Amino acid sequence: MLIRDILTVKGAEIYGVAPDQPLSEAIRLMVEHAIGSVVVMGKGSMVGLLTERDIVVAMDRRGCDLGGLKVSDIMVTEPIIGSPDDTVDYVRGVMTNNRITHLPVTEGDTLLGIISFHDVAKACLSEASFENLLLKRYIKHWPE
Repeated sequence: MLIRDILTVKGAEIYGVAPDQPLSEAIRLMVEHAIGSVVVMGKGSMVGLLTERDIVVAMDRRGCDLGGLKVSDIMVTEPIIGSPDDTVDYVRGVMTNNRITHLPVTEGDTLLGIISFHDVAKACLSEASFENLLLKRYIKHWPE
């Protein structure tokens, strides 16, 4: 399965914020849409990524006081990105090895969407279930 397939099923709705927006507005957007990351957009293109983890790290460093912070103060400016033609197995490894939970997917300079580790896990489970079904069909008289 390819990342393109996950984006097709999931949809490619992208939520973005500007780097100079207050962090509180980005958090409100994430809570409102039950999402774990937002794309930071500047001059029509992605300039960073803000995740729940970035917010928690900032809270730890500042004693939970996030007042006055802007998105640009804590965003990741060079996030790891994926390609729509990457396999789910490859992306699972990249996300695990780099301890990231969200991956922007780009094709050239175009941002196609964001996938989460949950999206990858769900795709792996679906793929394993399908393979299991095929194996059961292959083996005669498999008990249900």
